[in-house]
Parts: sequence; structure tokens; C-alpha cells
Amino acid sequence: MAKEKTFISEARREQILKATIDVLNDIGYVKLSLAKIAKHAKISTGLISYHFADKEELIQHTLSYLIGAQLEFIEDRVKREADIYQQLLAYIKATLTYQYEHVENNVALIEIIFNARTEDNIPYYKLNEEEEDPLYLRLENILAEGQRKKIFSSDFQPKATAILINGAASESMLLQSESFDLENYQQELIKMVTKIVK
Repeated sequence: MAKEKTFISEARREQILKATIDVLNDIGYVKLSLAKIAKHAKISTGLISYHFADKEELIQHTLSYLIGAQLEFIEDRVKREADIYQQLLAYIKATLTYQYEHVENNVALIEIIFNARTEDNIPYYKLNEEEEDPLYLRLENILAEGQRKKIFSSDFQPKATAILINGAASESMLLQSESFDLENYQQELIKMVTKIVK
């Protein structure tokens, strides 16, 4: 019975988080309210307050959910590969695919990072500056491992290269239109990265 209650509670929390993502896409962070999220999810505002103390806690959980979803999507594809170079390619392909297939998640992430503030009025993008982004860290570890195994060149810095690759992948979200060729962009990025690491 306790397990069933936990499952129902987790399902309800996920429903609220997904509704928050939808509303962030529809109206942005500035106009976001618990009432609007509740209306979209077709639940009461009180039910949201039961699961999340306030708007800030809900936003923090939404941010964690978004980062976790992207990391899981990418990691699932990277871990299928044993070869370190293939892991690098899998990371690049998965990152670009995620950007293309989950635009709504990316929009919500941007809305939170650049518009949300803590109770102390600190913008989210200035928080946890000492903590490593798990996505950047995963890629940095792939690059560093490739160097340790002498599969990759020692002429590049893993951290700087990870920033460069993730930046190019993230930028693809802003370029998407009918004329945007994702396959070609992916091939060019892989070609560029291969020249750096080999």
C-alpha cells in the first residue's frame, strides 16, 4: 500500500513538473504562477502546494528534472559504446538529437536559467558556479579518458574542448528552421571535433 501511494505521489509530481514545462513554453517564466500551472494540469493549486512548498521549490525541481532528462537521454546512448571515440560520437549525436526532439524542454530550461531568481535575488545562471555541469563533466571525462588511453591527441584541453562541443550543440537549437539541415550540421561538427582530438 505504501509503495502504491509513493508511485501515485511520484506520478502526480511528474505531472506537475511537465505542466510547468508546458506553461513555461506558453507564457514564459515572468508570467508563470502556480494558478496557471494548476489550470493547465487541471488540478487544484492546493495540490501543487501539497507536493511543492512554493514556486521556487517547484522551479528548482523542474530544473533538476530537465537536466536529469537530458543527461539520461545522452548517457543511455553513450554507454552502449565500448570504444572511447565511438562514445564521443554518440555523445555529440545524442546531444544534437535531444536538442532537436525536445525543444520544449530546452525552452523551459532557458526560461528558468535566465529569468528565475532565488529569494536572495540571485539569478539561477549565477548559482553553483563551483559545481560542474554533469553534461560538461561527462564529455570532459570522455575526452580525458581518450587522452589517457592515447587514442586522442594530447594537444587539446578536455575542459575547453567540452565547452566548445557543448556550445556548438546547444547553438543548434537556435538555428532550427525548415532550412536547417541537422544531419549536415552533425556531420560537420563531428568532422571538426575529430580534427581536434585525433
